[in-house]
Amino acid sequence: MNEQSPLAGAVAVGEAAGALRRKLRGQVLLPGEPGYEGARSLWNAMIDRRPAVILRCRGVADVIDAVKLAAALRLPLAIRAGAHNVAGLAIADDAVMVDLSLMRGVRVDPQARVAQVEGGATWGDVDRETQAFGLATPGGLISDTGVAGLTLAGGIGWLRSRHGLCIDNLLAADVVTADGRLVHANAEQNADLFWALRGGGGNFGVVVRFEFRLHPIAPRLAFAAPIYPLTAGSSPIRFWRDFLADKHGDVASLVEFSTIPEGPDFPQADWGKRVYTVAAVHAGDPDEGERLLRPLREQGELVADLSAQLPYCELQKLFDGVAPAGTRRAYWKSHFLSTLPDALIEQGLAAAAENPSEHSLSSFWNFGGATARVPADATALGDRSMGWMYSIDTMWTDPADDARNIAWTRRQWDATRRWSQDGRLYLNFLGAGEADDRVVRDSYGKTFQRLAAIKAKYDPGNLFRINHNIRPAA
Repeated sequence: MNEQSPLAGAVAVGEAAGALRRKLRGQVLLPGEPGYEGARSLWNAMIDRRPAVILRCRGVADVIDAVKLAAALRLPLAIRAGAHNVAGLAIADDAVMVDLSLMRGVRVDPQARVAQVEGGATWGDVDRETQAFGLATPGGLISDTGVAGLTLAGGIGWLRSRHGLCIDNLLAADVVTADGRLVHANAEQNADLFWALRGGGGNFGVVVRFEFRLHPIAPRLAFAAPIYPLTAGSSPIRFWRDFLADKHGDVASLVEFSTIPEGPDFPQADWGKRVYTVAAVHAGDPDEGERLLRPLREQGELVADLSAQLPYCELQKLFDGVAPAGTRRAYWKSHFLSTLPDALIEQGLAAAAENPSEHSLSSFWNFGGATARVPADATALGDRSMGWMYSIDTMWTDPADDARNIAWTRRQWDATRRWSQDGRLYLNFLGAGEADDRVVRDSYGKTFQRLAAIKAKYDPGNLFRINHNIRPAA
């Protein structure tokens, strides 16, 4: 434990930072210096924390020195990759913040169908490079999401039906561990670490390089997006649920509750109207997909229909506008579900009507297909039998509305908990400051003890604890 006074601690950080400044290829930023304020900003505008020092790394050597600095100063270490972390765990007060945003390189081997991706890259970076060769790997739904944060917690995207989650396509990783070593992990080398990285979050080190399997993707994919008024009731959603029963291997989909925004994309008469979109992507031939998805667009009167055949990179950016970086305050929660009963659909509809913010979203997601075919013990994510997910993605702009929106989200999460699959949730959709031991244990279920043992091997002092923390086994 660090017994230094705050002043002595600041002096120690300043001296160490000064010495490191002469070595790093990247930047060393202390409070009050130019660039510090911008570097500490995250996607979630509600997060306002001040690290003791920010190290903007340009390579592996910089990351090794950053980890060694945190250990030497006995300070917590926070890892900022894409900065899209909803819970704000990319930053902490009085911590050493390792910023990977200058490490965004992506190299594609089109013959081997493999991509090498640096730890600070976003999914937009990956999609741009892989699509030049007609290839892709499962990513997220928003292009400025960081590869690292999304992947290490599982990674849910539009290709999950046919190609699984991000972690199901991870072939290897290079990790800087708590003792400052660079460790290569794959199915043969450090296989325990490789297993833990696939769902265990940022608990085991700083991932400086990912290696992903790539898949051929058609130049355009079929995207269905009929928008129904909330007054259409549950019938189109129940149809969607039943329609997907034999299509989970081809179609990734969600029903998203939202509010029509003001702007030129919709008639003024529809501004402020509560709606839900039945969004679905077919992972194969676009003409076949368009025919297959058409019934989703024929379940009643629509507010609008945004269905189209879209280039994959464009598809990956469709949701960027609903969650712009740095402008929305956010508090999200979720449940993994075994089934999607009528009663839960009705609860979701009622909640969408009562949501206190016009910027908020909530969604039902489907799983199955390639995601479900992975054995429970193959990755740290564990059991894949969840058929669905319910996410409550509350967003607003005024700090005065924080308490009201957070309280509403918690009430809705509690009201739907009885349908949860054994208390499991998606850790990327977890409210700030709520990753206590019980929540983490419930989320990992039967894999937790194995994760704790691997944590003890690679990070016995729990240096990497600014995350959904797995404490090292005794």
